[in-house]
Amino acid sequence: MFTEDATLVRCCLRGDAEAIRALVTRFQPEVYGLCVRVLNNRHDAEDVSQEVFLRIFRSLKRWDATRPLKPWIMGITVNRCRTWLTQRARRPELVDYLQDTVAGPVADDSAELLTEIQVAVGQLRVEYRMVFVLFHEQGQPYEEIAQALERPVGTIKTWLHRARLEILERLQHRGMIAPDEQAARAGADRSRGVDET
Repeated sequence: MFTEDATLVRCCLRGDAEAIRALVTRFQPEVYGLCVRVLNNRHDAEDVSQEVFLRIFRSLKRWDATRPLKPWIMGITVNRCRTWLTQRARRPELVDYLQDTVAGPVADDSAELLTEIQVAVGQLRVEYRMVFVLFHEQGQPYEEIAQALERPVGTIKTWLHRARLEILERLQHRGMIAPDEQAARAGADRSRGVDET
């Protein structure tokens, strides 16, 4: 895979339009998916995704060909999301209340639970949210997440554990799961060796 990545990058650096399209096509779904989940806004995610790919192509010559390309790209994505969130916190934001005014009852408890989980993920601190999305929604292994976030694997596991606990606490508080269910899940995490500190 590293040799394929290196060949693709060399072609991009030579200005090969097909290679550039191939790189964007290959990584666009994961870059955009992470942006959407971290930023909680599709329009912002589109803007940041474009910035990510501009930055990738500007920095491509600095990519280390002895390392996998995907964690490097996801690292750039994480950094751009962080920057965007910092900038967004400094400026007034339009608040969209439409999602809170949906007419009619929720027909299915699982839909309501999914909505609660999405809200809970959106309220996590940025590092926890990124790790949760990369692991649970994009299926990336701990090692790749650690490379992308430039943190040790142990830290990634701790952040993921804390993210899960915060989500479970919110679901319990909102009455979506029973308190004993939460304790059982937290205990299951501890038994699998997930560090709580």
